[in-house]
Amino acid sequence: MNKPLRRIAIFCGLLVLTLLIRDNWLQYVRADELATDTDNRRVAIERYATPRGDIIVDGKAITGSKRAASGDFEYVRTYKDGPMWAPVTGYASQAFGTNQLENLEDGILTGNDDRLFFRNTLDMLTGKNKAGGNVVTTLNAAAQKAAYDGLAKRGKGAVVALDPETGAILAQASYPSYDPSTIAGYSDDDQKAWNKLQKKDNANDPMLNRALRETYPPGSTFKVVTAAAALEHGLYPEADSPTKTPLPWTMPGTTTELKNEGTIPCKNATLRVALQWSCNTVFGKVGSDLGNDKMLETAKKFGFTEEQFTPVRANASVFSEDMAPSEVALSSIGQFNTAATPLQMAMVAAAVANDGTLMKPYMVDKLQASNVDTIEQTEPEELSKPLSSDNAQILQSMMETVVDKGTGSNAKIDGVTVGGKTGTAQHGVDNSEKPYAWFISYAKLSDGSSPVAVAVVVEDDAADRGDISGGGLAAPIAKSVMEAVIQSKQ
Repeated sequence: MNKPLRRIAIFCGLLVLTLLIRDNWLQYVRADELATDTDNRRVAIERYATPRGDIIVDGKAITGSKRAASGDFEYVRTYKDGPMWAPVTGYASQAFGTNQLENLEDGILTGNDDRLFFRNTLDMLTGKNKAGGNVVTTLNAAAQKAAYDGLAKRGKGAVVALDPETGAILAQASYPSYDPSTIAGYSDDDQKAWNKLQKKDNANDPMLNRALRETYPPGSTFKVVTAAAALEHGLYPEADSPTKTPLPWTMPGTTTELKNEGTIPCKNATLRVALQWSCNTVFGKVGSDLGNDKMLETAKKFGFTEEQFTPVRANASVFSEDMAPSEVALSSIGQFNTAATPLQMAMVAAAVANDGTLMKPYMVDKLQASNVDTIEQTEPEELSKPLSSDNAQILQSMMETVVDKGTGSNAKIDGVTVGGKTGTAQHGVDNSEKPYAWFISYAKLSDGSSPVAVAVVVEDDAADRGDISGGGLAAPIAKSVMEAVIQSKQ
């Protein structure tokens, strides 16, 4: 062979070798990555080639599947009471992918999860088509409806209800909402619905999960955390001992007096009376006296500064460090930089109700195969211990006074002990916007059990500014949610 032919043969050999290396790289090294790539249309076609499994509430499916009218996707996702459940389910869309539970449990719902391998193999041998599994939630349908309907009357807001003893999420509502069915397909109508939802000038932001992803100034509901810090750190070890709080009280390092709302008995008020009437001066001074480190320590024990996973991610709530004493005072009454998700404030109420033990919040009770065999069961898990049992019971008595004789009377339920705390949080530069109305609470039955704790935040743009209060707007919603849970257990 002459030299030019030899060079051509070597070059061709190198090309073949390169091709073989590339082919093996794609087939073996990158096979899994390419098979699951969202840009690989085969993945989407396979996902919708069979009906998805369902998301279950109270033993009933709140999702479904139907045959698509056209296109290469055989099935399209459907939703029952879509807007009410969207903050729980998220969406599964042929055009726009998945989010929330539809995304996090996609493997189970499509039947592609490795834990379904044996089931799928058995179905293949018996001639059955591959089927998706189910996601069984902890949600309570009656509580969710009460939360959603209550918010719908007010315009904007969110509700989270927890089982204090387990951490199970019983309701997670956000309003305004959207119907995932309208964007589940691949048609022009689905695209128009998506574009409308994505508009940047859409002030209502219906796709925002306000229960988990919006952090609000918690206002006076945060005084429950401040009261817990006072008890735990021994600043005031009892509910009924007078505090050393003058009236007026000037914040340290400033010439600014911290004001109370109206004429209320706040001078040297006890912690009980201060919580009953929501005295800014008392709790501002408590926070300032304890200092930033102790307040931050207590806030962290309740879950502040950390994201929560339910399994859907919730934003971290905020309590700052390195603040001046006056800033600590404002933060301790739920203003300045303090910000919380509704989930976080429900966790605060739940920890108090559960004698000081905070359970990890969770929304998925179990995962099932298509034949409803359990693949995975969630076990309740302790997250932290923000309060001793004794101090939690002291704080319970204080929160119950708020409902019995204070600002939370709209949450009273006949035959049930209710503890709560109202909040009206300033909003906007120099409080220029309408405030947020908050209420956190728990219900306690005659046997001593506490089946539900609730947090409600209302953004009522239509209400007159003077009519906005946690007791007036948020407490009635919390009451209806608690009643729904109690009635479902009877």
